[in-house]
Formats: sequence, C-alpha cells, structure tokens
Amino acid sequence: MWGKLAACWCALFAALHVYWAVGGGIGLAASAGASLAAERPTWFVLFGLWGVAAVLVAGAAFCLLRHPWQRVGQFAGAILVARGVLVEVTLLTGISEVSADERFWSLVLWNPWFVLGGGLWLAAFNQSPRRRRRARAAGGRRRRAGSRSSARQR
Repeated sequence: MWGKLAACWCALFAALHVYWAVGGGIGLAASAGASLAAERPTWFVLFGLWGVAAVLVAGAAFCLLRHPWQRVGQFAGAILVARGVLVEVTLLTGISEVSADERFWSLVLWNPWFVLGGGLWLAAFNQSPRRRRRARAAGGRRRRAGSRSSARQR
C-alpha cells in the first residue's frame, strides 16, 4: 500500500513538472522564483522541469517494484524529508530572502509536500523484503489456523 501511495505522490509531482515544462505557469513562480518562471532558460526547462519529471517517473516505478534496493528507497525518503524540513526552517528563521509569495507557498505547500513524499517513501521501504515475506506468511498462517480452530469449536 505505501509503495502505491509513494508512486502516486511521484506521479502527481511529475505531472506538475510536465505541465510547467510545456509552458504552464500556475505555481511555478512561487516554486522556482519569479525570474526563472519568467525567463525559462533552456537549462532550467531541460533539467529542472523535464529532468525532475523523468526522475519522478523513475521513482514511481521504483516504489511500485520495491526490489531489493531498500536502502536507496530509505535514503531517498530521508532526503525528501530533510529537504522539506530544512527549507522550512530556513524560511521561518529568515536566513533566506525570497519574495513574500514564494515564502508563503513554500511554507504552506511545497515543503510540506516534500515531507509528505519523504514520509511515504520511508513507509514504503521501512521493512526488508525478508521481513515482509515473514509477516505475510505469519498472517496467512494465523488466519488459516484461526479459521480451523473456530470451525473445531462449532
């Protein structure tokens, strides 16, 4: 379940980056800054929008597959949470100077969005595949054993 939710988070964020990459403007100035949103330099569109969208699509697939790269998934989740928290703290303490609009949207939308995504990644990769298999096997045995014992009691 957590892998699917993390994949949905990635897909939604990728869709937003594709929207911005093809020329959409809603939210871009508040996210990347007014000058980047207005100028849209080629490097920004290629790497900051299309590149991030591609990484997010790969991340969605990674979350759905959940193969033995558990540590990579945990690391990615920790990075997303750290990014959201650190930028939030930076903005709240006034260390960074940004426009009022950019500050507002970063505090109430973008940084919590990163923390949410990181939390979903951490939840998706919180157990080793071996532990998941054991938990599923134990749950299956309990259900079967419980249903047999309840049948015997009748």
